[in-house]
Amino acid sequence: MVDFSQRSSQKELLDRDDIPFADIEKNMRELDVINTLLGGHAISQKGLRRVIGDRRQVSICEIGCGGGDNLRVLDRWCRRRGITAVITGIDLNVHCVAVAKQRWGGDQAEWICADYRRVSFADRRPDIIFSSLFCHHFTDAELIAQLGWMETNAAMGWFINDLQRHRLAYYAIRLLTAVFSGSYLVKNDAPLSVLRGFSRTEWTRLLASAGMEDSLVSWEWAFRWLVTRRKTYV
Repeated sequence: MVDFSQRSSQKELLDRDDIPFADIEKNMRELDVINTLLGGHAISQKGLRRVIGDRRQVSICEIGCGGGDNLRVLDRWCRRRGITAVITGIDLNVHCVAVAKQRWGGDQAEWICADYRRVSFADRRPDIIFSSLFCHHFTDAELIAQLGWMETNAAMGWFINDLQRHRLAYYAIRLLTAVFSGSYLVKNDAPLSVLRGFSRTEWTRLLASAGMEDSLVSWEWAFRWLVTRRKTYV
């Protein structure tokens, strides 16, 4: 029996350090398609819109950026609206950072290969920090620390786009990936990601533990949570 009452502690294959990068890259391509078709990118755009306000110039940083697909979507969203965006991506995987650099080219963005917890922006903090499908990889204690890091390092605010733990989401993604995915990582990790996802109550508790009870938590299609926080003094 699958237990949906609490977050799974089982690690995903993607969390291992012995997965060939060719497999990781295939995983990233499929996740980009899933994010596009199931509205994941649209949720990140909504999060950015909530935090950005009426700013016409903004610096955006993603932690766990992978190959930069989420940042590319947000950069295009800004360009269509005449907003100048300065882009920064942080990822621990050197190969992911290399792919992001190759895809973007030139000096259009800054890419940092590091554990985000080791990164300090000092007096050049990005306006907005966000993550997408990143938080569910961490324990609750690690997440509370992560929320504190985002709060400290984001000048304007931050947002999180991640999964709702739900029975229907679990069985639906199992079926979809079994039929359509060619990646063993996606087939294994996508359903497990749902089991590592969150309930609203869990987000409320995590935010309270981090001292950020006034953050906004909204349910989004399909089975996602969008957590946003805009600093009141901006």
